[in-house]
Amino acid sequence: MQTILDLDRWPVDALDEERGGALVARCRDELTATGMFSLEALIWPEALRAAVDEVEPLFETASFTHARDHNIYFDDEIRALEASHPALARFTTVNRTICGDQIPGSLVTRIYEWQPLIDFLAAAMEKPRLYPMADPLGRLNVMAYRAGERLNWHFDRAEFTITVLLQAAVGGGDFQYRSGLRSDADPNYAGVGRLLAGQDERVQTLPLAPGTLNVFKGKNTAHRVTPVEGERARIIAVFSYYERPDVTFSDAERLGFYGRTGPVSAEA
Repeated sequence: MQTILDLDRWPVDALDEERGGALVARCRDELTATGMFSLEALIWPEALRAAVDEVEPLFETASFTHARDHNIYFDDEIRALEASHPALARFTTVNRTICGDQIPGSLVTRIYEWQPLIDFLAAAMEKPRLYPMADPLGRLNVMAYRAGERLNWHFDRAEFTITVLLQAAVGGGDFQYRSGLRSDADPNYAGVGRLLAGQDERVQTLPLAPGTLNVFKGKNTAHRVTPVEGERARIIAVFSYYERPDVTFSDAERLGFYGRTGPVSAEA
């Protein structure tokens, strides 16, 4: 993994050493203070080019175009709100998605499955243990956003969201977020409505360099990616881990996000 990840700068494999412990402590502090942390340029440039070369052709031949009209919750049954409530404003997300079952053995998959990285993430998130998601489609996704495409405002279902930017767009494609907009105890529907109306001054834009691993509290952090500009797609990998083993999506969730319910080999 030394030829793939910059483990001198980011010693994620050295948790039992002082330098690894210091990194974990720093990441925990940043999660507490801002709701996120980043390991900038974790992937070496040559490995990053190889990762993009592996996945990019699949967007032309084997990706699922996820074009969806949705609200910030990806849920049309928020019973606590009237349909006209500002927090239920609707908008569109468009991207192309490659699933984990389509890239076994790829460089991105090797990073996702590398146990020292999983152990580091668990320590940084103060979790006893993390497990790779058992869902063959949802465990690892690589998404491409082309000119005019975007990921609109939403909350994630998992407590934490883990991404690695593989390729930046020429323009646009900015990651914007609002930390702590809601909590498990307070949905803050009024605040969500103000955000969607463009009236929240605490929205931030996070510059991300290719190869950067980013972790944030996705469940209660509203976030989006602005429309991409130019001919180069924004390509990002999303890693899904859970505190218990054997987590999978339902068939309905797989169909909504990936356009199919089972692995490519099974459906073929």
